[in-house]
Amino acid sequence: MTDLPDFSSPKGADSELQDFLLAEKQKAQFHAQIHEFNDFCWDKCVDKPGAKLDSRTETCITNCVERFIDVSLLITNRFAQMLEKGGGMQ
Repeated sequence: MTDLPDFSSPKGADSELQDFLLAEKQKAQFHAQIHEFNDFCWDKCVDKPGAKLDSRTETCITNCVERFIDVSLLITNRFAQMLEKGGGMQ
């Protein structure tokens, strides 16, 4: 009758908690990855900080981030394929 989760059974509470923790872990991993490619691309593309980015630096940062994302997606998809085939990481 209500949309509230049923915490009366330990299994329901555990499942809700596990789902919440998984979502929070994924958020944290996403934020960590953003910081990682920000640091990497900044070090690669910015020679000397100024009041604004020149077009060459802006293009370099854009391309760097796009390649970083491409590689991350490639690796993620490859691991997903391995898991689907039952290869796993063992």
